[in-house]
Amino acid sequence: MSTTQANKIEIIKAATSKINEVDFDNLSFGSVFTDHLFECDYINGEWQQPVIKPYAPFLLDPSAKVFHYGQAIFEGMKAYKDENNDIWLFRPDENYKRFNASAVRMAMPEVPEFIFMEGLKQLLKLDEAWVKKGNGSTMYIRPFMIATGTGVVANPSEDYKFMILLSPAKAYYSGEVKVLIAEHYSRAANGGIGAAKAAGNYAAQFYPTTLANKQGFQQVIWTDDATHTKLEEAGTMNVFFRINDTLLTAPVSERILDGITRKSLIDMAKKEGISVEVRPVLVSELVEASKNGTLKEIFGAGTAAVVNPIAGYSYKDVYYELPKIENSYASLLKEKLTNLQNKLTEDTFGWTVKV
Repeated sequence: MSTTQANKIEIIKAATSKINEVDFDNLSFGSVFTDHLFECDYINGEWQQPVIKPYAPFLLDPSAKVFHYGQAIFEGMKAYKDENNDIWLFRPDENYKRFNASAVRMAMPEVPEFIFMEGLKQLLKLDEAWVKKGNGSTMYIRPFMIATGTGVVANPSEDYKFMILLSPAKAYYSGEVKVLIAEHYSRAANGGIGAAKAAGNYAAQFYPTTLANKQGFQQVIWTDDATHTKLEEAGTMNVFFRINDTLLTAPVSERILDGITRKSLIDMAKKEGISVEVRPVLVSELVEASKNGTLKEIFGAGTAAVVNPIAGYSYKDVYYELPKIENSYASLLKEKLTNLQNKLTEDTFGWTVKV
């Protein structure tokens, strides 16, 4: 291994690379990681020396607070390599702001911008050979923070570890998606942590999603916790509905994540002349639109899949198939956004940032 310092970030390079062991044409999403990771500890009220080092497991005390009280947050981002071999990030400032908003809600320290942004950029530069060119090839980025303070007293940790992992990815496609509208289980509640990217939010979804899987559905469309009458998110994604030629999506709230793909698609749709309404969407409204033929599309939106069309949904044991239409909003917006992210078209929004 060799050790250098770059802008106050210590860099310990791996002695050898595992890149030649990776089949980049057959990647399982989120299962392969690059040669290095970024790490910075928060101890005694201060951020310590940030370091980029070889990817490897690490030890934690069994009483670490993350295991007992769930102080853990994360982000999902992507980097892209253009035809000139330049690497680009997509709206990283939004991820950074949301990460720190999650930290505040979970009683964790905010991460300084230098540690988050410069750590990410230096890590991408070091492992740039892992970022492949071509629309459909991306580098998935996972910043996360966990509570490492010890003891089983139920209070916030005093120590934390912030890390960034890189995972090369191909175009994410989950096949035909049929969803079940939640009538009992909830993803989040008013006053809760639904707007934070907290690990526990996702763990809480696993059981009801497993129940839906056993009924033949791939995901759950979550409804509001109080009445189960308002449509909020689809699986781990924000969700859009097209009724006639109007695109509907729920407003962000304490229950609904402020998705970066979501807000980007809203702006792109408006630029394309598509009517967009950001307002509560009722289950009854969706069922009525299915019955009278005005419901044209449902699709999820998130970092991994970008846009994931939904083939149909079930509510109160009745299944509603969506029509198969040409020139869908889902395919149009996905193409527009991925072309922008991959620098195949001009970024008129100013969303892309060169590493």
